[in-house]
Amino acid sequence: MTLPLMLIGLFALILVNVPIAVALGCVAVAAMVATQGTDILPNVALVMYDGATKFPLLAIPMFVLAGAIMNASGLSRRLIAFASALLGFIRGGLAMINIAVSMFFAEISGSAVADVAATGSILIPAMRKRGYPRAFAAAVTSSSASLAIIIPPSIPMILYGVMSDSSIVQLFVAGVIPGILGGFSMMLLSYWFARRFGWPVEEIFQLSNVWRTFKEAAWALVLPVIILGSIFGGVVTATEGAGIAVIAALLIGGGIYRELDWPFLKQAIVDGGIQTAVVMLLVASSALVGVYLTEQQLPQQLAQWILGVTENRYAILMMLNVFFLLIGLFIHSAAAIILVVPIVIPLITQVGIDPVHFGLVVCLNLAIGQQTPPVASVLITACSIAKADVWEVSKVNIWFIAVLFAILMVVTYIPAIPMSLVEVFYR
Repeated sequence: MTLPLMLIGLFALILVNVPIAVALGCVAVAAMVATQGTDILPNVALVMYDGATKFPLLAIPMFVLAGAIMNASGLSRRLIAFASALLGFIRGGLAMINIAVSMFFAEISGSAVADVAATGSILIPAMRKRGYPRAFAAAVTSSSASLAIIIPPSIPMILYGVMSDSSIVQLFVAGVIPGILGGFSMMLLSYWFARRFGWPVEEIFQLSNVWRTFKEAAWALVLPVIILGSIFGGVVTATEGAGIAVIAALLIGGGIYRELDWPFLKQAIVDGGIQTAVVMLLVASSALVGVYLTEQQLPQQLAQWILGVTENRYAILMMLNVFFLLIGLFIHSAAAIILVVPIVIPLITQVGIDPVHFGLVVCLNLAIGQQTPPVASVLITACSIAKADVWEVSKVNIWFIAVLFAILMVVTYIPAIPMSLVEVFYR
């Protein structure tokens, strides 16, 4: 009964607006004291400190900072111009440009919220001027930004890797094919919308314009090659790659383009620091929960209970998909990973599911959660930028959520698709 009581206590605290990190810590400490007495309290600070000081977690603030530098130095504007030259001749091309830029920005920041804030402030007004409905502009910006959760370097993947003791690099590699499939599927859906409603062609294709914008964006295009190439090539770890991303963004934005907006960058650093602090407090609190659950062997008990119902791995994946889709409605993706993954990993291991494959399943479920109210952090950010009603946007966004769900089903039940690159390069 301990685990259900902990979950009831956690959701009760969340419902009265207690921050999730604080609620996690309170529930964990209460459970520890109830089962082990007050003598356990001196260990609380040590466990929290140890949980929040894992080396791979350093990648989170650095990728956030790299994205902030990119957005403050004109890189986003150059990328949009290049994407427009490539795709602007297609009907509905501005929506495709939105998706393409979101995918590219995801390769720098690893954060869907940062993605939608950076690209939405430029592209949503541009789409409105060209006659795109406000709800569609917000929907396509929001859903394409959530591809950042599976396109490397994804911050949720880093958290999952730490929580499950999985290879972060392999998680990054596994996200490449689903991320590309998701992006191109959303582009096809945008083209269908554009044909149906007669949305405009942005510009005539001109090779000279493509070449000019490519030269202007060339250094920006080099950034993901530097970051992902060094990580995938085994030259650096994901954390070291994040440090390289910051240095490269500073050199390109401040040294080559010389367009760093220092007041904007200062605010972005402050916002990034707050975002990182929230995640680290979550990680520290989850360490308490993890230690308690491990000592009480509750994850193993849960695994045995589910295996008593079914031993079919695909049935178990279906059950976990439903669970993560439900929890994504109410809890932010980082909190969901930190809270749930340590509980279900013993089950995943016992039934023979690859933890890297499962990590991608988890992240895709939570990408959908970023688009489904009431929490829907990415959707709400896009609606705020577009000044659009959340429910009106959701009516359009359901089509893009369907794309994410289709990718989830492919990844869940045809693991060879996401895992093929991992098998080729690392196994």
